[in-house]
Amino acid sequence: MSYIGKDCIVCRIVQKRFSRSRVIWIHSKGDRRGFKESIYYKISLEENNMTNDEMLSRISHLVADGEQDQAIEAVDEAIKMGIPLLDILNKGGTEGMNIVNERYDSGDAYLPELVIAGDTMTSVVEKIFSLMDSREERVGTVVIGQAEGDVHDIGKNVVAAMLRVNGFEVHDLGTDVSVKKFVEKGLEVQADILAMSTLMTASMPYMEDLPKYLRDIGRSEDFLYIVGGGPVTPEFAQRIGANGWGRSAFDAVKICKRLIANAKGGNHDFLVVDVAAGLQ
Repeated sequence: MSYIGKDCIVCRIVQKRFSRSRVIWIHSKGDRRGFKESIYYKISLEENNMTNDEMLSRISHLVADGEQDQAIEAVDEAIKMGIPLLDILNKGGTEGMNIVNERYDSGDAYLPELVIAGDTMTSVVEKIFSLMDSREERVGTVVIGQAEGDVHDIGKNVVAAMLRVNGFEVHDLGTDVSVKKFVEKGLEVQADILAMSTLMTASMPYMEDLPKYLRDIGRSEDFLYIVGGGPVTPEFAQRIGANGWGRSAFDAVKICKRLIANAKGGNHDFLVVDVAAGLQ
């Protein structure tokens, strides 16, 4: 490995200059806003000396930095190395979203950077999904959408994509979705799970309205219900009558699989999955 320098901006210019000579860069510490902590290392693909963990780390940082073209190239290289597709997705792409979310929470990233990272993650998911066996047995059906009044869909899109590549049939209603529309679509497609998310505290009451509406129309036993999003806590989720809560897209997949398996055995206990916090 060759040390290049601490100035992240200079390193990224050098990266662009070398991009056509099949040279890649690993962002080993910090982020593009923390200049004193940012260090890039140069690794030649021709040397083929990158471990699986290093490649997955590279993918995660490319996703976090919103480097869409390079992220897809890295996915191709990871596939050639024989890394399993779901590992590329979960340990590479999803970890990248965790990185940019942490930057956002700490004030080191802003909404445009979240959007760019989300778009990059979507491209990675679509790439992996195109390579997966479509004949895989369906795990369950999920209707997903953003709560009424909320038009932010970055996290929701990633969750929907993750569920698809993990064997779920997903019906994405988009943003600003009414409670009635959730239920109508759920009944139409005979969904197992209704999944509602929000980034706005003003939209959280609509999350509480969904279980009430199901009770009013006599459909409480027809669906499992999960919620998530920045301001949503597990305590809130349990209080409103949801069946589960998760912090990340990876958590959402675990919750959906476990809820469906538990329901088949008659277990409807509330579930919290937060892999980052050790709650699995």
